[in-house]
Amino acid sequence: MYQDVLIPTDGSDGTRQSITHGVTIAERFDATIHALSVVPEGPFGTLQNDAATPAAYRAVERIETEAERAGVPVETAVEQGVPHEKILEYAAEHGVDMIVMGTQGRTGLDRVLVGSVTERIVRMADVPVVTVRLTDDIRIEDSAEAERIARKALAGEDGVDPDEITALEDPHRTSASWIVPFESDRGTVHVHVDALSGEARIARREA
Repeated sequence: MYQDVLIPTDGSDGTRQSITHGVTIAERFDATIHALSVVPEGPFGTLQNDAATPAAYRAVERIETEAERAGVPVETAVEQGVPHEKILEYAAEHGVDMIVMGTQGRTGLDRVLVGSVTERIVRMADVPVVTVRLTDDIRIEDSAEAERIARKALAGEDGVDPDEITALEDPHRTSASWIVPFESDRGTVHVHVDALSGEARIARREA
């Protein structure tokens, strides 16, 4: 029934539940997940800045990690433009059967903007749209705590001293998950720490 499931993401906490739902649906129907992040411009977002594009890539990386963990095929894309227009264009161009997206952004104005994008998608899409609301509370809000958890998890897997692991940059939070980049003897490693449960998942990006 569903072969291609699109999960748009802005990297906000409100997309966490949509990722979970999207992966579950893809598992059920042996579908491919399409992770799309749009660097916004125009009346429904802010103009591109130095931080926006890296954040967009981290956002789709989060979905990629969850999909790979579940054994679900995944394709990622980052585009720039008006979010709802780019989402609808992507869905049409890639034969998407279903769109799964959140109804809440980060805080304040972002909540209004993300809600507006979702509303437009619901009204204008030619395929079913599943909307998901964030219902859980963020427990790990401090980047230092996220890094401590990530170091402990990586040290346990690699059998090294946590303090000897080299951090590549400060942790970033996206989709209610912290991404903590490290350099290890086996290459670059991104440890994903769930901001709700504290669970750590290790994604090795290089050999």
